[in-house]
Amino acid sequence: MTAARFTGISLAALIAATLASAASAQTIYVSNEKDNTLSVIDGKTMAVTDTIKVGKRPRGITLSRDGTQLFICASDDHTVQVFDLASKTVVHNLPSGEDPEQFALSPDGKSLIIANEDSNIVTVVDVPTRKVAFQVDVGVEPEGMDVSPDGRWGVNTSETTSMVHWIDMEKRTVVDNTLVGPRPRYAQFTKDGSQLWVSSEIGGTVSVIDTATRQVKKVVDFHIKGVAKDRIQPVGVKLTDDGRYAFVALGPANHVAVVDARTFEVKDYLLVGRRVWHLALTPDQKMLYTTNGVSGDVSVIDVDSLKVTKTVKVGRYPWGVAVKG
Repeated sequence: MTAARFTGISLAALIAATLASAASAQTIYVSNEKDNTLSVIDGKTMAVTDTIKVGKRPRGITLSRDGTQLFICASDDHTVQVFDLASKTVVHNLPSGEDPEQFALSPDGKSLIIANEDSNIVTVVDVPTRKVAFQVDVGVEPEGMDVSPDGRWGVNTSETTSMVHWIDMEKRTVVDNTLVGPRPRYAQFTKDGSQLWVSSEIGGTVSVIDTATRQVKKVVDFHIKGVAKDRIQPVGVKLTDDGRYAFVALGPANHVAVVDARTFEVKDYLLVGRRVWHLALTPDQKMLYTTNGVSGDVSVIDVDSLKVTKTVKVGRYPWGVAVKG
């Protein structure tokens, strides 16, 4: 065997081993809204390895910056639970305000910005002290939350007023509002912070907002052959770090839209489970996971091939999803 041939085989084996190791190190967490549980999925076998009881009506979930804890919106308990991944136990309950549904963690991991749907406010919790730092009045039925990469902006979408509220995190107040499509459900900044993507469930669109001007620069619409327009209800959005794709969960249309994030053109629609809600990318951006509420499962999408590779059964009405690894 030649040295070149040997080197090629060794390199291929090394790459395969590295990918397998990365996959095996990944763990997927899914909140099951109707079961009050958290499903734990092994990233290598794609099997559920544990089902853990948590608070009532768990919805939004996100990992701490160091990856040791999972924050869980226990909506009907009116708290955000801090779940320790090593011990698999809830170690703290944060004062989240009433009916927390979605939240966002600040870039430094010190502030959790929480939408309180029933009280029309946003609560900001200081994570190290586990105390409320401040609260801000926003529009009716606050839902989607995100924080800009530089930490300057906290944004909230209000479903009934169909607006994005721009919270100046230093001034601790709303300083601007952007009108978007009806019933905005989710918001995500691009990695560089130059754009904010906002889904509108009833409007059936996604608005792309220029952060500098806080004005809508593009509205992305969706059309799926054989699917009634009123069933196309965008909810979760996930942007790849390289700026290539925006994935949009289309609710009862049972598809995920693949949008070219540079041209804003819809490239494909991927059939997933019933009533797709939210999305999470793996840290290496190779795989995308979707929570499918009505079918009670998670779809696994290969980002390179844009193919659904597996379906994993979880609890009743899976809602949030987060990936560690």
